Amino acid sequence: MTRRAMLLAAGAGVLAGQPIGYREYSRCLPDYLTGLAEDAYRRRLDRIAKLSPQEYQKWARETFLQLAGPLPARTPLNVRTVGAFERERYRVEKLVYETRPGLIVAANLYLPKGGGSHPGVLFQMGHSTNGKASVTYQRCCQGLVQLGYVVLAFDPMGQGERATGLPTADDEHTVPGRQMLLIGETATGLQLWDAMRSLDVLESHPRVDRTKLAATGQSGGATLTMMLAAADPRLGAAAVSSGNTENLATKPFISPGSTDDAEQDFVGSGPLGFDRWDMLWPIAPKPLLVGTSARDFFGTYSPSYEKSGREEYARLAHAYEMLGASERLAQVETPLPHGLSYSLRVAVYDWFERHLKGSRAGISEEPPTSPEEDRTLWCGATGNVVRDFGGKTVSALIREHAAEIQTPDGGADLSALLGVEKSGGALSVKAKTRYSACEIQAVEVNSAPGVWVPAWLFLPKSAWTKLLVLLDPNGRNVQWHEDELYARLAGAGVAICAMDVRGIGDLQPSFSAGAVGYTREHQNEENYAWASLILGRSLLGQRVSDVLAMTRALMAVYPRASVMVAAKDRLTVPALCAAAIETRIQKVHLTRHLKSWRSLVETEKYDAAQFANFVPDVLRHTDLPQIAKSIAPRSVILEDTWDFNVLSRL
Repeated sequence: MTRRAMLLAAGAGVLAGQPIGYREYSRCLPDYLTGLAEDAYRRRLDRIAKLSPQEYQKWARETFLQLAGPLPARTPLNVRTVGAFERERYRVEKLVYETRPGLIVAANLYLPKGGGSHPGVLFQMGHSTNGKASVTYQRCCQGLVQLGYVVLAFDPMGQGERATGLPTADDEHTVPGRQMLLIGETATGLQLWDAMRSLDVLESHPRVDRTKLAATGQSGGATLTMMLAAADPRLGAAAVSSGNTENLATKPFISPGSTDDAEQDFVGSGPLGFDRWDMLWPIAPKPLLVGTSARDFFGTYSPSYEKSGREEYARLAHAYEMLGASERLAQVETPLPHGLSYSLRVAVYDWFERHLKGSRAGISEEPPTSPEEDRTLWCGATGNVVRDFGGKTVSALIREHAAEIQTPDGGADLSALLGVEKSGGALSVKAKTRYSACEIQAVEVNSAPGVWVPAWLFLPKSAWTKLLVLLDPNGRNVQWHEDELYARLAGAGVAICAMDVRGIGDLQPSFSAGAVGYTREHQNEENYAWASLILGRSLLGQRVSDVLAMTRALMAVYPRASVMVAAKDRLTVPALCAAAIETRIQKVHLTRHLKSWRSLVETEKYDAAQFANFVPDVLRHTDLPQIAKSIAPRSVILEDTWDFNVLSRL
């Protein structure tokens, strides 16, 4: 090449023999979470190795209750029998009761024919939209009652007669579950309390032997059984069938990990080294049966489900052995898909017969069952506790609790509240090129371990003093052409930094390994937001860290520039928080900005896309209007649409 050609090539960013070398930005967020998960995994195993089984049990129970959040005081259950029907070998009574004042639960109580005292079994539902009326769950309840157990089957939040009309049971749990986080509560705590109060109902029945209480359930119901086993020492035995036992603190961690419904996602458990298997430790040395579907590791749960489960079972088995109770722990497996299939039900019957009744005969077949129509099991005329009995919805309960919270006017330490990471990363220029009116640089900054934030830097050819950092939820690549926003603003004399943040644009995470159904379902911002909360680093905090790292690196290179930030939609909250923390940001322009965190808990329907901006218990510390107020006398501009003229005037 001639000297002139080499200079022209260098100006265009295409110097021969010097490849640009972009990073694989799509791995930054997954790898970052993997690092957090692996650290939690190591610390968890260290604790198991150091503590005795009894010490670990105590730690696990206390930690789980801490994660579930504060439980309310016991209030009158106001149990009412509102109906009943008879079958040849048992009777079903229809009960309603209040686990909290006004929060009504509908349940079916299965009673063996004849008199006498019987072991009591609390049956907990998986994610069936019709709750206690689900066919396979009915079969198990009918099988147990015919074998001589009093069985209480109740509708969980948002299922059966407690449904609110959302598309799935998962939505019924997670829509209010997200809102609870903002007021320092959890769906875990609500579901746990429903189970504990339901156990109160079962225990108090005159035909129940209080010394022989057990719980069982399938899928989400198994996970609820695990929660009850962790929290309530009254349980004398448990059988867990296809529960969400898989860990986030596991190896290999496959990002975003085993995120699930709100009650199964233990926010902040990663830094504590706590994981779902830990819920099973407190019940030892009492009888515990763990049932699984071998297909779940590629059909329902993550690829780590079976492998991690076997490793954790071995650790728990060692604890049972040390406690002299090896025969009280067992594991069964079915090759069939996720569900309470026949063999798993029979295993539950056999387990309870041996350990609650001391029977050596064994159960090899299920008693004859005949599931009822949903309406037959309803406690109310229309099958909805709000319409039929004037009960509260969970959403109404959340609004009441939110109204009791007085958010301070100011003074919150945002950096601590959001877990902002300190970064001293310098701006790195990957390549340069140009348009007629500006130079363009491909830049990046290291904002956290293993995380590099990419950006386009459009620098006017004429002298400039204003530098505008742009955050678009569609990423930095949406307006880069010559006749589009970035070049137009640069031509008007405003330097532009169009950046991505974690989960956005080129930092959108790549698909992880595993079954297509699982990875596709988890490949979205909500699951990465849940994983981040579980592992102790909110996605909002991560994004604020990214914005701060980029703006501070720019300020170091261009110390005389007046730096401003503009963002729209769900990226306005990170922009606002970054400006509140970094006082050298002169102005903030927010388009379609979230009104407040409080507004998200004051309605049943809210913008779920904002979940990446949720902060646990934030309303006890601050709210978005207070954060905006703290920026004064610097400017905060709110707009409904992108406006080139407004941006250029910044």
